[in-house]
Amino acid sequence: MNQPLAPPRPPFPFARWALIALAVGGLGTAFAYVAGPLDPQRLTPHRLVDRLQANGGTHPGYRRNHAKGVCVIGRFDSSGAAAPYSRAALFAAGARTPLVGRFALPGGNPYAPDGGVPIRSFALRLTQADGQQWRTSMNNMPVFPVATPQAFFEQLQATAPDPATGKPDPARQKAFFQAHPETAAFRAWIKDQRPSASYATEPYYGLNAFYFVAADGARHAVRWQVEPDNGAAAAPLGAQDVDALAGELERRLARGPLRWRLWATLAAPGDPIDDATRPWPAQRQRIDAGTVVIERAQDQDSGECRDINYDPLVLPDGIVASADPLLPARSAAYAESYRRRTLEEARAGGRPPKESAR
Repeated sequence: MNQPLAPPRPPFPFARWALIALAVGGLGTAFAYVAGPLDPQRLTPHRLVDRLQANGGTHPGYRRNHAKGVCVIGRFDSSGAAAPYSRAALFAAGARTPLVGRFALPGGNPYAPDGGVPIRSFALRLTQADGQQWRTSMNNMPVFPVATPQAFFEQLQATAPDPATGKPDPARQKAFFQAHPETAAFRAWIKDQRPSASYATEPYYGLNAFYFVAADGARHAVRWQVEPDNGAAAAPLGAQDVDALAGELERRLARGPLRWRLWATLAAPGDPIDDATRPWPAQRQRIDAGTVVIERAQDQDSGECRDINYDPLVLPDGIVASADPLLPARSAAYAESYRRRTLEEARAGGRPPKESAR
């Protein structure tokens, strides 16, 4: 089967370890770190997005990571159980909040095979009646491999393709992981993980901690995840299947809406709040906050998710970011990626017609 051509796309929109290094940039996720205004080697959003492009290739008009995806439309039905912990209107008992979401694969290649890596992402934008929004980007891995933006940048460097071979240098990769023991939990997960044949059957984790803020101002650190109630994947995924995930999603939605239960896990004293590489104990209290319902899918080139920047720091009153350094870093680099996409549209003089892949 011939590789589909990479046609001009309406703008706006790392070997295995090389792809994974891009994949774990999450939630949709690239990072920025400012070491100081006088430091010419400081890690900035521009440098990081440049590194993502160098590793994954540049496809004008597409997101610099998680470039291949599909838009989804639905709602969040609140159970009311999170309302005592967060005054956000979307958690009120009986509240129904519309959402625009996006399932995606890692990396910057919008024509990559679906079975190349096992990581999938799920991003949501929920809009309350008062206009306030909650945006969150989740991945199907339960922990992030590194704790800081600088370490993520070093991982990208270690897994960059060698110009002579087109593949990452195994010695550089080994040296990186030896220098970063915090990657152990992620490496244990990825070791036996196989690419899922369905977006609908995966759980997705927010990874970073936030704070729920109650009506009386009380704050409680939380992490959230969504767990599927959609049955099992119908068939195994071939390594070179190109559009199997999008087609499988459409077939499921033709039979009815898809659902994920939203769980908020409450931290206990001493739990790490600012380190996404460290999971919390399984016995922590969990709140059944409600159900994410997906009703229909849209092509990402023309769908409602196309122009959304799923910035994790866009939060409604009642949710506050923790001191996790990855959060402001993700926000800054998401903005840089968005800026590049918009400039590419302007330079193209508008949105060219979409060409079919063959």
